[in-house]
Amino acid sequence: MATVIERPQFRFDPYSPAIDADPFPAYKVLRDEYPCFWSEEAGKWVLSRYDDVLAALQDWRTYSSAKGNLVDEFPGRAGSTLGSSDPPRHDRLRALIQSAVTKRALEHIIAPARASAQAHLAALADKPVFDLVGDYTSKLTVDLLFYLFALPDEGAQQVRENAVLMVQTDPVTRQKSPEHLAAFHWMADYAEKLVASRKANPGDDLLSSFITAEIDGEKLLDKEVQLTVTTLIMAGIESLSGFMAMFGLNLADYPEARSALVADPSLIPDAIEESLRFNTSAQRFKRTLTRDVELHGQVMKAGDAVILAYGSANRDERMFENPDVYDITRKPRRHLGFGGGVHACLGSMIGRLATQIAYEELLKAVPDFRRADAPLDWVPSSNFRSPKSLMLEKKA
Repeated sequence: MATVIERPQFRFDPYSPAIDADPFPAYKVLRDEYPCFWSEEAGKWVLSRYDDVLAALQDWRTYSSAKGNLVDEFPGRAGSTLGSSDPPRHDRLRALIQSAVTKRALEHIIAPARASAQAHLAALADKPVFDLVGDYTSKLTVDLLFYLFALPDEGAQQVRENAVLMVQTDPVTRQKSPEHLAAFHWMADYAEKLVASRKANPGDDLLSSFITAEIDGEKLLDKEVQLTVTTLIMAGIESLSGFMAMFGLNLADYPEARSALVADPSLIPDAIEESLRFNTSAQRFKRTLTRDVELHGQVMKAGDAVILAYGSANRDERMFENPDVYDITRKPRRHLGFGGGVHACLGSMIGRLATQIAYEELLKAVPDFRRADAPLDWVPSSNFRSPKSLMLEKKA
């Protein structure tokens, strides 16, 4: 059992719709007053300061991912994916997946990503109001993923719908609902059929590269390929689309930043880094302790689950000056928008490049926009934070 100092005056519920809408006031209370906090609602500890989160990310022996890295894990996933395994198993998986990824250089995605962005923006030419998520970012990320894996086009909508459901949790039951689990099982079955088909008929695509990747005679197991593909589809469609949407939200809320990018698109990469710090879609991930840890006067016991609040760490004034200010000239190279340590996101370069292309094209086609008069409806998730839709109004 966890040794807990009672803090009745403050509660932190990662399943709360209020936290989905705006977690930053609660994060500040956590950092300033309760940097090692037991959340009764989550049944997990919460670390919120930058130094503590980074130290945990770097100490995989103590803060283990082997029981899963999602706050609410899917059955059978732990131990078989990059994010849910520790070295040496993690290192083997990462080396094999990295070997597959490098066979398809980043340059390969530039032309198809730009063509997809231009096509979806052309379809919006006559729309004075559009949904950045439904009309643009989600379509773009689906197109990119389907291109990389050479997936059949007819399944795109169903794949996206299930990817969106997979990242969600039920705010009432505080767990994955039957609908969310069904989406995971659907995606796992989809990946299993894809792997079987591609093994029989390999091609020049990322999925075939996963299947054939080999280091010292060792290959990925079929289950590892299937769960890796399942995770990458979820992350590639919903997490990347969610970050692109958060970037658009920042630019709508800070028109001076948007104007600067329109005037000088070479600033977009720095603006992406600041958005990853300021408003990342990847807010919280989980670890499990392998030993007792005493931190900030609390004793966390071996076996306890710990939430690492990336979104809070990225707003920690102990690390970043004026952290609640969105400053695209900041160059925050040590942010945790893509995690850190051995589990730093393997797809970060693709994510950055895809986002850069998406906004180079968007800001050319729609240089001036603002949020339309519509409330934001946030995806209910204990891990991620992004709007289900983001209605933008073009300005003449």
